[in-house]
Amino acid sequence: MDERAALRLLSGELEAAGDDAAIVDGLVVTTDMLHERTDFPAGTTRYTAGWRAVGASLSDVAAMGAEATATVAAYAAPTFDRDELLAFVRGASDVCDRVGTEYVGGDLDGHDEFTVSTTAIGRTDDPVRRRGARPGDVVCVTGTLGRSAAALRLFDRGETDRANDRFRFDPRIDAGRALAPHATAMMDSSDGLARSLHQLSEASNCGFAIDSDRIPIDDAVFEVADGDDVLELATSFGEDFELVATLPEDAVPAVRDATDASLSVIGSVRDAGAAITMDDEPLADRGYTHG
Repeated sequence: MDERAALRLLSGELEAAGDDAAIVDGLVVTTDMLHERTDFPAGTTRYTAGWRAVGASLSDVAAMGAEATATVAAYAAPTFDRDELLAFVRGASDVCDRVGTEYVGGDLDGHDEFTVSTTAIGRTDDPVRRRGARPGDVVCVTGTLGRSAAALRLFDRGETDRANDRFRFDPRIDAGRALAPHATAMMDSSDGLARSLHQLSEASNCGFAIDSDRIPIDDAVFEVADGDDVLELATSFGEDFELVATLPEDAVPAVRDATDASLSVIGSVRDAGAAITMDDEPLADRGYTHG
């Protein structure tokens, strides 16, 4: 059973499954696990690992339109190197500072592979789910896509400083809060834009029409593509942790005025039964999968 099949299985057992985070008495709770083999390429610093691991959970809080309250992490490694451990905590703390919350600690354990489990807590009285997209809404994304794909290529090329810089990201807490009063559906793009659209389609029972020319592709993708399909890297690689949201078109200016994050309109919501297309061609359900 692969990851997606496991998630489908659990969605039938857990009422809270199906969104980026669970809501418990107004609290948003989410957890993530990352480990060296699949999530941290060779050259990833412990500082970047701390930033990225905690940032991944904060991104889930952002996707619910919530305010971030606190984060914790369980850190496991073969040995507890002083400099690596401190660098991890500083990265975790700095990403929290970036979005106005706090890293408050966690747990340590020995493990044969560097592994991190993170939890973020947020608060909202009106969470944004994946299931409310309506025909006629526009589809928007924050920031740029392909940042992590570019980082991986830079790691492969040995440009570790630039790669680590690209591998860190700003969780879109501010943008999520700005979108919350207007968004009809929202999630983060950790599995890639294409897969996110398929997940939103399933939850909201709708189709999407996407215009590739309007997709905001990170500049670094064009530099490192090496003949590969730039659009494929931007839409299907995943791990960018941007927000994908649907909302009425007339609400877009208000959202842009309320956040420093860029917001790009990339398409529109179609009726139930309509396909998910990009430039009038079917958009395959491809994206990141944990190995």
